Amino acid sequence: MLLKRLELSGFKSFAHPTILEFATPITAIVGPNGSGKSNIVEAMRFVLGEQSMKSLRGKRGEDLIFHGSKSLPRLGRASIAVVFDNAKEAFHLDYDEVEIRRVVYRDGTNQYFLNGSKTRLKDILELLAAVHIGASSHHIISQGETDRILSASPKERRAMIEDALGLKIYHYKLTESERKLAKTRDNIAQTETLRKEIASHLGFLEKQVARIREAETLRAELTGIYKEYLAGEEAILFSEKEQLVKEKAPVTREIEEVRRWIREKEAVGGVEKKNTGGDAEILGWEEKIRAIRGEKDALSRSLGRLEGLIEFGEKEKDRVAREESERVFFPKAAFLGFVGRIRKAIAEGEAALESQGLRKALGAVKEECAAFFRGHEGQREAAHEGDGLEKFVQEKEKTALALHLLSDKERETLTGLAVARAAREEERGAVAVIQKELFRLRTRENELKTQTELFLYREERIRQEEARFHAELAEAGHLLGTQMLRLNEGKVVSAALPVRAEQEKRKQKIERMKIKIEDVGGGGEETLKEYEDVRERDGFLAKEIADLLGTAESLEKLIRDLIRRIDVEFKDGIAKINGEFQEIFAGMFGGGNAALSIVRASAKKRRISEDEVLEGEDENGEGVEEEETEEGIDITLALPTKRVKGLGVLSGGERSLTSIALVFAITMVNPPPFLILDETDAALDESNSRKYGELLQKLKTRTQFLVVTHNRETMTRAGVLYGVTSSADGASRVLSVKMDEAEELAKEDKETAA
Repeated sequence: MLLKRLELSGFKSFAHPTILEFATPITAIVGPNGSGKSNIVEAMRFVLGEQSMKSLRGKRGEDLIFHGSKSLPRLGRASIAVVFDNAKEAFHLDYDEVEIRRVVYRDGTNQYFLNGSKTRLKDILELLAAVHIGASSHHIISQGETDRILSASPKERRAMIEDALGLKIYHYKLTESERKLAKTRDNIAQTETLRKEIASHLGFLEKQVARIREAETLRAELTGIYKEYLAGEEAILFSEKEQLVKEKAPVTREIEEVRRWIREKEAVGGVEKKNTGGDAEILGWEEKIRAIRGEKDALSRSLGRLEGLIEFGEKEKDRVAREESERVFFPKAAFLGFVGRIRKAIAEGEAALESQGLRKALGAVKEECAAFFRGHEGQREAAHEGDGLEKFVQEKEKTALALHLLSDKERETLTGLAVARAAREEERGAVAVIQKELFRLRTRENELKTQTELFLYREERIRQEEARFHAELAEAGHLLGTQMLRLNEGKVVSAALPVRAEQEKRKQKIERMKIKIEDVGGGGEETLKEYEDVRERDGFLAKEIADLLGTAESLEKLIRDLIRRIDVEFKDGIAKINGEFQEIFAGMFGGGNAALSIVRASAKKRRISEDEVLEGEDENGEGVEEEETEEGIDITLALPTKRVKGLGVLSGGERSLTSIALVFAITMVNPPPFLILDETDAALDESNSRKYGELLQKLKTRTQFLVVTHNRETMTRAGVLYGVTSSADGASRVLSVKMDEAEELAKEDKETAA
């Protein structure tokens, strides 16, 4: 037996806590009218989740709470608990007993508890449906509802029988699956809308990313060229510095050696203080040589400077040529002469007061201007070059020529000096030899000084080149990133030096690529990150749509399976019910036939057409009506005492017997855990009451009965009788009697009396 006990507190007339134990297959509740018997049935409905206040004979939640009496105050809440035996694990819960409690308050608030833990009504209904129990289904038949299944429509009758056959759990699952399918389709539509919304933005970002990646490709190519160019410049600078060190080292050593020898010669020989006539001549020659050598040194330094300027000018030539706007150059002397002649012609015209003289002067000015520009036409490049690099080249040639002439003059002067010294050589002796050697050493010292000054100029030029190189390196690092431009970390790779022309080509290509990168656009880390985020979002939405489509497909399959299962089990159940219904009906009426049949009824349903969706409703606003077929249950029967067939010919008592026969037939096919009958035997005569009792006796092995009755025959079938009375304080009270014990007491009383 599944139903174990019912606990009431404050529900309707049950002001005091009341417990009803259900320890026998049939429990009867008896008592006078108005005592509160039916309140026990309604309490069962209420605790099992009934939501209709009409079914509970009330209008508001507070109508279910004890209102009070003269001697008892009204209560603030009503609590009903039903306890089930779960020893056989009918409920899939790890408890030996399952208690469901419902509490209602004066404000209409309801609370549900499962074994003391607060829960939802939905969870309670699903738990009960799993064991074939509901709040107002076939297993609770209240007073006046005996022929409810007969008077119901075919569609309502089908719902009742489906509930009785235990198909309600499938309907719960079907409704839940349809709800989930509708929600899944809404989610698919919303997700597709979101994906469409980001599609245009994703396309825009793809174009931006394509530009960024194009710039990255160009930047990578530029990095390679930049590395080649900068590595070449670095190698050239290193080579020039190395060459300078190699050339400078021997000169430095030699000049130090010469100066050491000069100091030694001066210390050993000394210098004569007195000048004789021969000495004066020698001094004259020496003075000339010093003058010549001074000029020669100056020219050598000038020549070195010009060579450096020419070399630097050749490198800057292209850059200057690109930056310089077109100009026309005139020789200053020619221009001043031109201006003087113009002024002279104007003065002569002013002096000549007659028109002939003026015309002559104006003609002379005009002719002079034309001749001047004809004479200097096409000299822009020559003038530019003469003032620029060509000027330095010409100066270099002049300086070299002057240096050559001075060298010849020096040799001639040295020859004269040698003759003068030869004349004085015998007189001067060892001192003259020393002086000659000192002179040679000083001459060499001057030559070495000139070379040292050239080295200083070359060092300055190399420093300028290094500064330019580091500026280009910094610019490249800013454009491409420092990490990308790690050259050789200060180590020069031994390889053939690049040709300067190749370096210039690389430089030009670098400049062109810079412009192209600037046109394409710079970096865009934020754009790339946004693109990746949007692309991932799009991929996630695509995957979500695929998952949702898969879920929808699974739900559609589940719905089809549930509909098919409901249909199969329903038809199978109808066949079984018909067998039991015919047997019980014939037993009650002494013959006749009764059966349930599945019928299809047409029902009109308004549907909005596709045109209405596109253009709005039709002119009448009525839409389109279409017919749908609905399955229902019809009852066909024939009484043995009447020739007319159908429910319409039945009397009140016959309808009650037919209803009872159908309810018991359904119970035979799919017995519920318990069946509550509220005065369903009220209209039965003694003979039919006996048949009713026999059915109860037959079915008590399959289901548990709670019977509210006034019928003596029914009472004799019960194992326990609960008597409900109305006490003086206005509250209902319950007394219990076990029939076995009562029979024993009655027998003992009879034997004692005998």
